[in-house]
Amino acid sequence: MSVPSVTGTLVQIVGAAAAGPLLIGWTRQVRAKLEGRQGAGVLQPYRDLRKQFGRQSIDPIGTTMVFAVAPSIMAATTLMAAALVPLVTVISPADRIGDMFAVVGLLLLGTVSLVLAGLDTGTAFGGMGASRMTTILALVEPTLLVAVFALSIPAGSTNLAGMVANAARRGDLVLSPTGALAVIALLIVVLAETGRLPFDNPTTHLELTMVHEAMILEYSGPRLAILEWSSGVRLLVLTGLCANLILPWGIERGTGSVLSLCVATAAIALKVGVLNGLVASFEVVVAKVRLFKVPELLAGSFLIGLLAVTASYFVGSQGR
Repeated sequence: MSVPSVTGTLVQIVGAAAAGPLLIGWTRQVRAKLEGRQGAGVLQPYRDLRKQFGRQSIDPIGTTMVFAVAPSIMAATTLMAAALVPLVTVISPADRIGDMFAVVGLLLLGTVSLVLAGLDTGTAFGGMGASRMTTILALVEPTLLVAVFALSIPAGSTNLAGMVANAARRGDLVLSPTGALAVIALLIVVLAETGRLPFDNPTTHLELTMVHEAMILEYSGPRLAILEWSSGVRLLVLTGLCANLILPWGIERGTGSVLSLCVATAAIALKVGVLNGLVASFEVVVAKVRLFKVPELLAGSFLIGLLAVTASYFVGSQGR
């Protein structure tokens, strides 16, 4: 453990925690402009969080501790993932455990806690949302593992920092068959994991079409604010990982200087902003797919991930 690694990790955690709502506001504003609307502004999520934190949390009758602690578990696992994923720096105090299995497990733990909370309410919409999310998770998590594993083979390690460092060293990873296939599969599962179109509509108000929103329908006050904040941070972490795997330029590689950290922070902000702007633009021109079509789409992304793994053994060995 060194001072540069601790400093870089703190910058990642604080930056992700602060910028998560801003990223949600940015994507909403991009969609509004493309749809010909004025939009509420990129700072509206902060106003919503302030309003929710000022209200009282109400527990539905019959709920247990599962409903009460799910937002805290969601927030804790999201912050831990932000500390492990190389967003600003490739060195971390938890570098030995910062591999893809740990990050995927943390994200899965947070989502499962939310699924159990939806079931704990005993409502029709909570159970429906939990059931739908479980169906999506059954294919999202394996696909995420396979896609990242394909990128780990050229790097010779499942450590995410090592994979980003290898991508920065090679420079042409995304142009290789392995990189291109893995990135396509990874982007598809990130859309599903974060509840974006075409898998889910984060702005919907129709209960029958909800997935993520149906599970948090009974939350209010500070607990709802924590869940909304966690969704923004999770979107930032996952799209930041994709951005650094596609374009790893600018990331801090252990020098520990203030200038390099500032450059890395500005670089990840630019990459995440552009990538989520493209996601918002994509959401304008696509519609939510039917629920029974979601497994087919995710199964296709899983096959793309398997093709990436296969291609890595044929054409990726020279990058080691």
